[in-house]
Order: sequence, then C-alpha cells, then structure tokens
Amino acid sequence: MEFTRTAATLDGDAPTRDRVARTILENGPSTAADLARRLDLTPAAVRRHLDHLLAEGVVESREQKVYGTRGRGRPAKVFALTEAGRDSFDQQYDDLAVQALRFLAETQGEDAVVEFARRRVAFVERDYAAVLALDPDLSPAEALAKVFTQNGYAASVRELAPATGVSVPQLCQQHCPVSHVAHEFPQLCEAETEAIGAVLGTHVQRLATIAHGDGVCTTCIPQTPKKEKA
Repeated sequence: MEFTRTAATLDGDAPTRDRVARTILENGPSTAADLARRLDLTPAAVRRHLDHLLAEGVVESREQKVYGTRGRGRPAKVFALTEAGRDSFDQQYDDLAVQALRFLAETQGEDAVVEFARRRVAFVERDYAAVLALDPDLSPAEALAKVFTQNGYAASVRELAPATGVSVPQLCQQHCPVSHVAHEFPQLCEAETEAIGAVLGTHVQRLATIAHGDGVCTTCIPQTPKKEKA
C-alpha cells in the first residue's frame, strides 16, 4: 500500500518522502543523520523532506532518549511517526476491529476479549519453535524478532548496556499492526507480553508500547544460557 498523499504534495519529491516515512516506520524514531545514511541522501535533503512531513503532521520531533550515562551537549532530535502518519500505513480496518471487539466485550464479557487476544498471538508459540529449529544459533531475542517480523511487526533486537556493563537484549517492534486497536483494548498488548514470557519460560517486562504513544514497542528479553550441543 502506498503512503497516502494529498493533492498538494503529489510532486516529484513525494516518493522520496514516502521512503523517509516508511524508514521511520520500519526502524523506529530516527535522527536526520540516521535517515540520510539509510536512504543514501544528503543530510540537507533529508531535513527538507522532514520539514514537509512535519508540516503535514506525518512525523513529529522528539528529544532522543539516552540510555546510560549522558554525554555533553544536547541530545539529538529524533523523528517519529505521529498517529496520523501511522494511519496511512495499512490500518484501514482499525475502526471495524474496534467495533467488533466492543461488540464482543458487550455481549460476551471481558473474558472473551482476553481469549481473543490470546488466540491472536498464538503465532508466537507456533512460530518460535519453528524459527529456532531452522537456525538454533539464534538468541531468544533474535528468534522472537524473526517471529514478529514475519507477522507484520518490523521487529529487531537492540542491545542495551546499562551502568552495570551487562548487555541486556531488547525486542523492539517498530510497527504494530494493531496499535490503534490496542489503545482501547490493552488486552492485545498484554497477550503479546504473556506469549513472549510463555515461550521463554520466564517473566518479561515490556518497557514501552506504540499503543500508549511510544515510538517503539520495547520488551526486555532475559538472557538465557545456550544449551551445549551433545
């Protein structure tokens, strides 16, 4: 699905602005320098496209979050998709889904919504074992990223190094196909977290969700020792 544009912006630069927006969708909040590198554009060109996207309300600028010790100087600005920006990417069925879940909650109760949410993420347990069977050298976080990416979440792994110096892998879902629905029905997010914990056999903590206004759904994945090969 192509990124939706108004008639005023259907010009020669529109395809490039589409690429900028989609790169933010797939990689999460990004600096202008990150975008220039990924798209092989000059920083000046990226800033020009970002100015248009800001004016259209497709993206917004935020202060970059700094993990660990902050260095000198002001944090770089990152650009994230707004709710309107996300609406332009394959979310035309959100209203129908919300209405269906409201009907389910009203007629069958909250337990029915929870059961639906759990069934929707049954792919996590189903696909996790299959992904590891094909590539047993993947870490749990890497295997989960593949599972979620295959199901429309554009997931990746980020290694966080806190003050302790111990690397903590984080599952980052840059795109959530149900984020707008989950804003009203958090059971969808809760079921995802529950499913991740179930395949890992341990409690996991979700730090951020797109449904609650964060740029990326972020979940800490506990390190587990790899089994020795027989």
